[in-house]
Amino acid sequence: MRYPRRLPRPRTLRARLTVGLVVLLAVSCAAVGLAAVVELNGFLTQRLDEQLEQVGTRFPQSLEHGGKLPNDHDGDNEHGDDRRQATGTFGARLVDGRVTNAAVVRTGGIENVMGRLTDRDRKQLAAVDTDGRAHSVELAPLDDYRVHATQGIDGDVLITGLPLEPVQATVHRLELVAGIVFGAALAITGVAGALWVRWSLRPLSRVAATAARVSELPLASGEVTLPPRAPASDPRSEVGRVAAAFDRMLGHVEDALTKRHASEERLRSFAADASHELRTPVASVRGHAELALLHPGPVPAEVERALVRIAAESSRMGEMVDDLLLLARLDAGRPLERRPVDLTHLVLDAVTDARAAGPGHRWTMELPEEPVTVTGDAHRLQQVLANLLANARLHTPAGTKVSVSLETDGAEARLEVHDDGPGVPEEVRPGVFERFTRAEHRRRTDASGGGAGLGLAIVAAVVEAHGGAVGLESRPGSTTFTVRLPAAG
Repeated sequence: MRYPRRLPRPRTLRARLTVGLVVLLAVSCAAVGLAAVVELNGFLTQRLDEQLEQVGTRFPQSLEHGGKLPNDHDGDNEHGDDRRQATGTFGARLVDGRVTNAAVVRTGGIENVMGRLTDRDRKQLAAVDTDGRAHSVELAPLDDYRVHATQGIDGDVLITGLPLEPVQATVHRLELVAGIVFGAALAITGVAGALWVRWSLRPLSRVAATAARVSELPLASGEVTLPPRAPASDPRSEVGRVAAAFDRMLGHVEDALTKRHASEERLRSFAADASHELRTPVASVRGHAELALLHPGPVPAEVERALVRIAAESSRMGEMVDDLLLLARLDAGRPLERRPVDLTHLVLDAVTDARAAGPGHRWTMELPEEPVTVTGDAHRLQQVLANLLANARLHTPAGTKVSVSLETDGAEARLEVHDDGPGVPEEVRPGVFERFTRAEHRRRTDASGGGAGLGLAIVAAVVEAHGGAVGLESRPGSTTFTVRLPAAG
C-alpha cells in the first residue's frame, strides 16, 4: 500500500517565518471572505424574501382563475395582470397535495411548466409548509427558487416563487473578486514578507556566516586568528542579543586560544632549549661510561655491569633528546630539505635494517617496477620508515609477518606497513600519533624493549611537514599504517 507523500516542511527560520506569515494571512483572508459571502448571501436572500412577501399570491391566483385575477371577470385587470410580475416569477397551485398547475413568467409571456416538473419537484412543492416563511427548493426545469406557500380560499395551496439565480450570481461574483484580491494580496505579502524577514534576520545570517568560518579554522594548535565579528545590531531585539552573545563568546574563545598558543610556544621553547642543553651532558655521561669500559685494568663485574647499563641508558636518553629536539624544530616550522627522494630505495634499506634487527619476524615487500619519487628530506623520510618498522617489530611477537608495500598513481605515493599481530588496543587508537602515547598492554607478548612513545608522533609530524597524511586501521590480526605523500612533480 502506497501512502501519499508528505509536503516538504520549510527548514530554515526565514522560510518558516515567511510561510507562517502567509498561512496566517491566508486564514484571515479566508475567514473574512467566508464571513462576507455568508453575510451577503443572507442579506440578499432576506431581501428576496421581502420581495416575495410583497408579490404575494397574485400570480398563483391568476392560475387558479384561468389567468385572471379575482373579481376581474371582464379581463380588463384594473389592478394589474400577471404579466406585470417580475421575469422569472414562479407560481403553482396545489389541491389535496397535488400540483394542478405551474407556470413561470418569461420575457415574452407566461410559460406553463406543468409538464416539465419531475416527481421530485412535485414532492418538494407539496412539502412546502404554509407557515408564512420562505423556503428554498430546487426545481429541475428552473434551478433554485425561494418559494412562499399560502392557503387559498378554495382549500387549495398557492405557491409563489422568485429565482435565486441573481443572489447566487452576486455571491459567486463576490467569491471570484475576493479570491482574486486575496490571492494577489497573499502573493504580494509572501514576497514582501520574505524580503522583510530576510532583512530582519540579516544579523543572524552574519552570525551564521561567522560561525561557519570559525568552524573551518584549525583550532587544535598553532596561532589562530578569528574572523571579524558580526556587525552590531539592536541589543533590544532577540536577534541583536544573539549576535552580541555570539561576539562575546568569540572574544572569550580568542582570548583562550591566544593564551593556549602562548603556553604552547613557551612549552616548545622549553623543550627545544632543554633538549639542546641535555645533549651535551648526556653525550658526556655516555662517553665517560664507554671510556671506563675500555680501561685496561681489571674491573669488578658489578662495576662493569653498571657501566654497561649507564652507557645503554645514556644512549637511549640521547635518542630521546634527539627526538624531542626534532619535534620542537618541526613545531617551530623549520623548513626541511626539499630534494627528490627515491622512496623505493629507502624502503629497501629500511626493510633490510629491520630484518637484521628482528630476525624472528617475517619481512616481505611489494614494490613497483618503476622508482617512486617524492620531494622531501631523505633523512627524515628514512626515519619515518624506520620508526614504522620498529613499531611493528617491537609491538608484535616473533613469527609475525610484516609486509611493506609501495605504489603511486602519479599524483600521490602511498606506503603501507601491515602486520598480522594482535592489533593496537582500541583505547589507544585515537591518540596513537600523539606524543608519549604508550599502551598499558603492549602488542608484544614479552616486555622487552620499548621507547618513550615518540616514534609515531615523529612519523605524523614528518609526514605532515611534507604535506602528506598518515592513518591507522587496526583490528586483532591486522594492523595497517598508511602514509600518503605528494609525488614529485
